[in-house]
Amino acid sequence: MPIEIESPEQMGYDKIRNNLSESSYTDTFLRDIDLGPGNDWKDLVLAYGSHAGHEGIRELIMKDSYRITKEDILLTVGAAAGLFIIATTLLEKDDELIVVRPNYATNIETPRAIGARINFVDLDFDYGFELDIEKIKSLLTPRTKYISVTHPHNPTGACLSAGEIKELAAIAEDNQIRLLVDETYRDMVFEEQLPLAAELSPNVISISSLSKSYGLPGLRVGWIVCRDQALMETFLAAKEQIHICGSVLDEAVAFRYMLHREKHLQRIKEDIHHKFEIVKTWMNRQEGFEWIEPQGGCVCFPRMLHPGKIDIDRFYDILLKKYDTYVGPGHWFDMPRYYMRIGFGWPSVRSLQAGLTALTKSALESRI
Repeated sequence: MPIEIESPEQMGYDKIRNNLSESSYTDTFLRDIDLGPGNDWKDLVLAYGSHAGHEGIRELIMKDSYRITKEDILLTVGAAAGLFIIATTLLEKDDELIVVRPNYATNIETPRAIGARINFVDLDFDYGFELDIEKIKSLLTPRTKYISVTHPHNPTGACLSAGEIKELAAIAEDNQIRLLVDETYRDMVFEEQLPLAAELSPNVISISSLSKSYGLPGLRVGWIVCRDQALMETFLAAKEQIHICGSVLDEAVAFRYMLHREKHLQRIKEDIHHKFEIVKTWMNRQEGFEWIEPQGGCVCFPRMLHPGKIDIDRFYDILLKKYDTYVGPGHWFDMPRYYMRIGFGWPSVRSLQAGLTALTKSALESRI
């Protein structure tokens, strides 16, 4: 997968002035977290932690839910490890799954490595990136183990409605399979937030983390939520085989952050809204790109309006080498390179504005 080789952290952040490729909110500094008295940290035992994960974090995750209990939550090393646990638990060679595309690589590459067959449901720009549930139904076979969707979706910012998630949960129940809903951006929806998908049915698995919405990817704290206790026990066994437990230091810092999560989230949402309006204003004024306006998250997935009139390799070369600006090219998501993911949550306002200007200039300068 080229995305990891081409990621900003591998290239070096010092080589990019306007980084519009990130899929998370601005990185959080340790100084922004109320860690409490210093003596508390001196007494932290750096031993194996709870295999299920920090109890305080699990209690905070469940506190706004009327159905989820602490036993329904398993902490993982980021959402990526959670996705790996789910795939390796549910799939065997020649099994099938249905995956919305574009999608996060772990949702695709891990099943492929297992030898499972992936049936894709492609989100189409010309149909507003709306999920085709009838297409999902048509792809069901006796070997289907689960359906994988994302809300809000990365990289498009498209959201599912409450009715769509309920319909998908019913399909999972009727066919005795699982519905996996990646809700990593759930706290960043622009309209009313939906309940955790896992509340709908024991057949539904929710997954999330602190990485995207809160700018804490370095802590590596994610979680799986599912009301099927037998399945959760199997997930726990898988976690123990893969990484035993999470980092007790990471989980302790994450707990302190989550104690004040609502305060942090209010500030983050205000900043995201401001930056989204900057992107929206730019989209309405320029003539080289078109988009489906996102409904949540901090990314969007525009495309070149006239890709046949652009030297696309030259476009990306000019963008990075002349204007020090980086976006996520379409091939990261198995899409044509005239698509690109723009992350508007991570950069500063000044860097975002400069990066958007650079996109306009690069498109003009790479015309054929």
